[in-house]
Amino acid sequence: MLQDADALPQLIGEYKPLDQWQTHLNQLFYGLRGDQLRSYYQTYASADFRLAHALAADYYERVAKRDKAGGRQQSPAERITVDESRLTVLELGPGNGNLAACFLSHLKALDKQGAIYPRIRYVMVDWQRTVLDGALAHPDLAMHRAQLEIHQGSVEDLSGIADAGVDRIICNELWNDLPTKLLAKHAGDVEEEYLRPNLSESLHAKIQDWSAFVRAFQEKDLATLRTCPPFLDELVWEKEYRKVEWKDVPYRKTIAEFLQSIDQDVLVPVNVGAFATLKEAKRLLAPNAIGFSVFDAGTEDMNVLNDPEKPCYGQFGGQYSFMINFALIHAVAKHLGIKQTTLEPQREFVGRSLNTNVITLMDLLATHPSAGPKLQAWEQDRLVLKTITALNETFESPYRRRIDFPFSHTMPPEERETSSALLRSLKDNGIPDTVAYLTEEELTRAQQHLEAIGYDREMIRMALNAPPSPVEYCHFTCR
Repeated sequence: MLQDADALPQLIGEYKPLDQWQTHLNQLFYGLRGDQLRSYYQTYASADFRLAHALAADYYERVAKRDKAGGRQQSPAERITVDESRLTVLELGPGNGNLAACFLSHLKALDKQGAIYPRIRYVMVDWQRTVLDGALAHPDLAMHRAQLEIHQGSVEDLSGIADAGVDRIICNELWNDLPTKLLAKHAGDVEEEYLRPNLSESLHAKIQDWSAFVRAFQEKDLATLRTCPPFLDELVWEKEYRKVEWKDVPYRKTIAEFLQSIDQDVLVPVNVGAFATLKEAKRLLAPNAIGFSVFDAGTEDMNVLNDPEKPCYGQFGGQYSFMINFALIHAVAKHLGIKQTTLEPQREFVGRSLNTNVITLMDLLATHPSAGPKLQAWEQDRLVLKTITALNETFESPYRRRIDFPFSHTMPPEERETSSALLRSLKDNGIPDTVAYLTEEELTRAQQHLEAIGYDREMIRMALNAPPSPVEYCHFTCR
């Protein structure tokens, strides 16, 4: 927090609640850097297939069980011609289309009798047409075009989609991008965090027409902003806390009751955008629907939520990404009349589908003796590539993907040449991404190759059986 007003960089906006600036920044981020997402973060579905396959297997089993209980006797051809037999699946925020492609491909492979896949109407929902077009262009979706539709609109207000007609809603790593307030009790009131943006002095000196830049920033004029030096990483934020305007916050009673369990002056995330999708899900889901699945990072542990040092949010390339307050999500779901909610670690959901233990490639990397803060970014890149090469000796993906791996700019030239050659040598049906799930059996098969580059068998075993972290990627479901 900047105290000396005379020492501040250049002001480019006024104080607003955090969620309002978050929405503003995210729109700028996707408008200016939407084609560079891989440079800032990956999701568990942007290249890997395991989460999508788990969702497809779960959906196939549940629909087959429901059909059997309902005595469905129509042929697949009859089902296609009867509107009521269509199974509408919504994906909120489809990203690059990989989750949809792997979900539909695996569902089709499982559905050997053609009883379920032909009935699917898979609708990808996003507020940006460019995102939808990019998702549709995923090469593995070409074979599923008869099943695909798009809906351009806010995931918080799906008024263009009819009530009670949806069977399944999937939302992967989107809640953390949706509007979130930070609230805290203070001296008998509830306060929220307000922010005011400034631009660093170094970048201010490089902008020739300052007033035009400020106007473009405030009006989200992307065409003008593209002519300016990159600025999202140069923002300097002032913070202050003001009494919350309850008229702008839904579920006041539920939130106030939740805050009774939180100590004074401890900030907690209030994921208002996530609440809106819950409300829409309740409206959209059919009475016998399979339900709503959300995958995101957060916690329901009140000890964590009551910790003043917890990580409420991070910034990636200028974009805010918030921890999900699953304890409050459960309370809001109950307020909405949603009676069935569950929460489990995401890796448990994936592992249960495969009937084995799983860890991510990042979990595996953390077990290497050299891993840790002392490792420079380019050395981490080198370790990742060596690990993927070792795993690829025995790992085979059902999909062909060229792994996208941007090297750290600090990598020495001679290392870059060696690492680039290693990257080019990777097979296209190997590990698809640095964010990928690995099974216990795959790690066992690769054990000899992993040990050759320094991994320890016992450390890997411990990682496979480690309990969930206090803040973890989770699978939230409701019906």
